[in-house]
Amino acid sequence: MTTIELAVFDMAGTTLEEHGDVYRALRQSVEETGTEVTEENLQTWMGTDKVEAIRNLLRLGGHKGDEATVAACFDRFRALLGEFYAATPPEPLPGVPEALAALRANGIKVALTTGFSTDVAGPLLKGLGWATGEDGNLDAVVCSDEVAAGRPYPYMIQRAMERTGTKDVRTVLVAGDTVVDVEAGSAAGAGVVLGVETGKLTADDFSALDGAKSLPSVAEIPAFLGLRA
Repeated sequence: MTTIELAVFDMAGTTLEEHGDVYRALRQSVEETGTEVTEENLQTWMGTDKVEAIRNLLRLGGHKGDEATVAACFDRFRALLGEFYAATPPEPLPGVPEALAALRANGIKVALTTGFSTDVAGPLLKGLGWATGEDGNLDAVVCSDEVAAGRPYPYMIQRAMERTGTKDVRTVLVAGDTVVDVEAGSAAGAGVVLGVETGKLTADDFSALDGAKSLPSVAEIPAFLGLRA
């Protein structure tokens, strides 16, 4: 296996347990317009930029998806998510903080990418005590509103490489719990692309994506890479 220099992880469902509240807020914000959201369509657009997800869920449900409605839905999504997170705060998935620490202790930089906008991701990470910087536990965070397009495009991964000074994409590991996480890693040409089974998808689901590998959790990644504890 190529030596890994940078590990890039999704947030909700991959490194964080947020109790399905992103799904719930996204679905409710669209359904409040009278537009039906099927489970299949919701899963297809999970992990993507949330404005783009709303736009497409509206259109898939038969709504014209005009920009005024998209903007109103996004504002409603942020409000709902804030309410849900206040009621049940997100928390790290079991073993994930230790895994991130183990990666960094072995010289591997850690970046988070997310379909959240900066104004949503920032307070979420602050509430967890996760941060970049000298005393932080992360080397970079990239949000979907910081790049030209979110997943499945590779731009957030590439931005994470820029921010961490990683030159060779073959030394990058990408892991996430959705189809678009895997697709973005593949589009970037990452040396290792993994699904993790802490979201809605199973090992069989990931295997159906051109035989993509998966692990039960990000917590398994240090052992997968053969790192010392």
